[in-house]
Formats: sequence, C-alpha cells, structure tokens
Amino acid sequence: MDGGTMTTTGPTEVDLEVLTRLPEGPARATPLLFIHGAFSAAGIWKPYFLPYFARHGYAAHALSLRGHGRSAGREDLASTRLRDYVDDVAAVASRLPAPPVVIGTSLGGIVAQWYLHREPVPAAVLLASGPPHGMVPSTINMLMFNPKLVWDMTLMQWVGPEVATVDSARRALFRADTPDDYIRRFLPDAGPESPLAMLDVMGFDLPPSRRLLEVPVLVLGGEADAFIPPQAVEATAGTYGTQAEIFPGMPHAMMLDPEWERVAERILAWLEATLPA
Repeated sequence: MDGGTMTTTGPTEVDLEVLTRLPEGPARATPLLFIHGAFSAAGIWKPYFLPYFARHGYAAHALSLRGHGRSAGREDLASTRLRDYVDDVAAVASRLPAPPVVIGTSLGGIVAQWYLHREPVPAAVLLASGPPHGMVPSTINMLMFNPKLVWDMTLMQWVGPEVATVDSARRALFRADTPDDYIRRFLPDAGPESPLAMLDVMGFDLPPSRRLLEVPVLVLGGEADAFIPPQAVEATAGTYGTQAEIFPGMPHAMMLDPEWERVAERILAWLEATLPA
C-alpha cells in the first residue's frame, strides 16, 4: 500500500493523506508514524525512510497534516493551530492496530512532543526537531548567521511556496554541494504553512518542557542544520533525559540527504534495542 486517505474523528472531520509501506512478510508488532515539518508533506518520507523501515519489518506510515500535501483543510490553513496538527496525528494513530512510535522532524517534532504528553506511545524519535522551548533562539541564530535563509522563509510564509527555488531549498535543507538535479528529484513540492502554527512553535503554544520517564526518546540532529543547530538539539535531549546524537556534516533534511541511511540505521538499531521483541 503506497497511499490513501483517512478521515479524522475530531469535532471537524478532515480527510488526511497517509502514505503507507507494509512489510512483505510479517510485520513487527509496533508500527511507525512519521510527521513532516513546516511547508512540507508526507512525501518527504517516501523516497527512503518508508521503504527502508518496511524492508526491516515495520509497517511505516506518514501523514500529511491538514492543509498539506493531498490532505484536506487548505482553505482553513490560516486559522489552523499547532494542536490541530496534534489532533491529526491522534486520528491517524487511532486507526492503526497498535500505538505507533512517532517520528517527527522540524515542526513535526514539536507536534510529536505535544502528542507524547497527550497519548500513550511506546517510544518517539525526534529528528532535527524544534526544541520544546520554541524556535525563538534558533531564529535569532539564523538572523545572525544565515539572514538569507530568514528572508527565504519570510517570502515562503507571506508570498507563497511558489517563490521557493532550488537555491533556497539547498540553503534550508541540503548540503551546500548537493547537485541541483538531486534536489529536484527528491524534494516534494512545497506548500503553504499556517501562520498561527508558526507563532505557536515560536512560543504561543508549546508542549510542556518536562521529562517523560515512561517514554524512551531518541534525539538526533545534524551538525550543518541551518534551522535547528546542535545546541537546540542538545536542549531537547536534556528535556527528555537523554543524550543528543549529532551527525557530522548533516543538514536539516536528514531523511533526504545522500547519507540518509546512516540516520535510518541508527533509528533502526535504537528501535530494536528499545521495543519489546
């Protein structure tokens, strides 16, 4: 199964795009649920991560949050809040045969952290995730050291995703030497983002900054991440009582980098050591 839609069960029903790769043989007991970041969709997980984890026995699912990808809700995106995205994750998870490991990146990592405080999960992976204290420190860091990226993001937010270019995608997500053809091949089309959700991750509605003793959390980041610097990854790890793992030279889009398999292998090893046999 490579895709489908699912209808949420909250106060307002929303049809959500869900991409799924199932193992060819028996699946492990615990499914995986991947959550994308801002201006993105489920397709970022499709080239590499979904098939990789399916090959290793996991039912791998990725949702497009409301207003993203092929999910409904684009017309209501301007009024969408971060907690609406958490509702989307809860709705998809409720239809799976068992509580999933949630794997969130960037804004999706903050959504995943909110979900950890709301629903029981066996484990979580935060991949280049926004920290629980919000994105203000990281934004200040970008203003100081990468103002062009801040300008790119401002245009994306207020003009629209059509202003995105290969160069802006490279600055935001990839290594500086990533070829244009590689970026065009693997980067799904960008979409608009909710301005209210962006305000929420800046500090308006953040998840509790407290350790969850019963939930194992793996926190990974990239040394060359233009959005989430290593110190922000370390702050996230400290919140959850674990050690951050920083991949040398890795940019923000860890799941699309040419060295993506190093990241996937680390997650797989951690899952096998963490989840019940």
